[in-house]
Amino acid sequence: MAQARQAVGEARRIVVKVGSSSLTTATGGLDADRVDALVDVLAKSRGGGEREIVLVSSGAIAAGLAPLGLPRRPKDLARQQAAASVGQGLLVARYTASFARYGVRVGQVLLTSDDMSRRAHHRNASRTLDKLLAMGALPVVNENDTVATDEIRFGDNDRLAALVAHLVRADLLVLLSDVDGVYDGDPGRPGTSRIAEVHGPADLADVEIGSAGRAGVGTGGMVTKVEAARIAAAAGIPVVLTSAVHAADALAGGDTGTCFHPTGRRSADRLLWLQHASAPQGSLTLDEGAVRAVVERRTSLLPAGIAAAEGDFTAGDPVELRDSAGRAVARGVVNFDAKEIPRLIGRSTRELARELGPAYEREVVHRDDLVILEP
Repeated sequence: MAQARQAVGEARRIVVKVGSSSLTTATGGLDADRVDALVDVLAKSRGGGEREIVLVSSGAIAAGLAPLGLPRRPKDLARQQAAASVGQGLLVARYTASFARYGVRVGQVLLTSDDMSRRAHHRNASRTLDKLLAMGALPVVNENDTVATDEIRFGDNDRLAALVAHLVRADLLVLLSDVDGVYDGDPGRPGTSRIAEVHGPADLADVEIGSAGRAGVGTGGMVTKVEAARIAAAAGIPVVLTSAVHAADALAGGDTGTCFHPTGRRSADRLLWLQHASAPQGSLTLDEGAVRAVVERRTSLLPAGIAAAEGDFTAGDPVELRDSAGRAVARGVVNFDAKEIPRLIGRSTRELARELGPAYEREVVHRDDLVILEP
């Protein structure tokens, strides 16, 4: 355990995610003292530039509630977007002023899942974050709630933080909330204890994970945090899950929270986003031969292997690849519009090129834009 915590303390590029409940009041509105307390920890942890920190911050919608006279987080998307529009400016302004006390510049980065599943957008996001860090700025990342629709939302900033940690090749992910770790039962009941380390899914197999936060201003809960920790750990990134009040100890490698050990290795950046952040816009049903070729031999999907198509997608959208029983076996970025697929089904690329032109002598989904889904 000491060795694992030492590695945490020695991490040089860190993604820190903080939830709405750690930044705002229960009725909405930023709590300046809480924001300043977090900034104090992060600024001091950066030292003289020895460490780089990316902050994934919730709180935009919550910060916009009180100014708009909303008593609680709205359920409809339109009012959520309105609250985010007002709150995001307040949130970044607060961070900018607070970090300025330490001479630290802040750069805002707003993302949607659509940004990350498309190759060019993904590269742009990566370059922007890398350049901000290289120039000594501290990126503040949030989901672009103002324009994100239900179809292109990450769903929670915990998952966004895990994916950003992979995007920036972080050495550590720290998830901060109002709970100081994962417990083997309801932390509010006597007799439960904190789980200090998680080496893999088996360590939590018998643990009932709660789904609701205490404050009621966020969207996540312990379920989303544990899932985010698993995503990051599977990508080779250690994770510490703890409360915001223990942030300094967590960043120093202290015995606080729950430490998730890496369970896998880093994969191609965009494939992780494709697997965990993309919203399929349709599906392609494959014949048995194509399923074996895609899943077992990791080949591209050719028109000849397609049996049917569903959905209203365009070239560049993520789609599910299904077997004859309707089970999703893979996800990939399609190279053709949905309206083009029917005349491609079951035909060879050579035949299509002769009839329709050389643009059709290509894969429907290239193997570099394809990820196999766990059964």
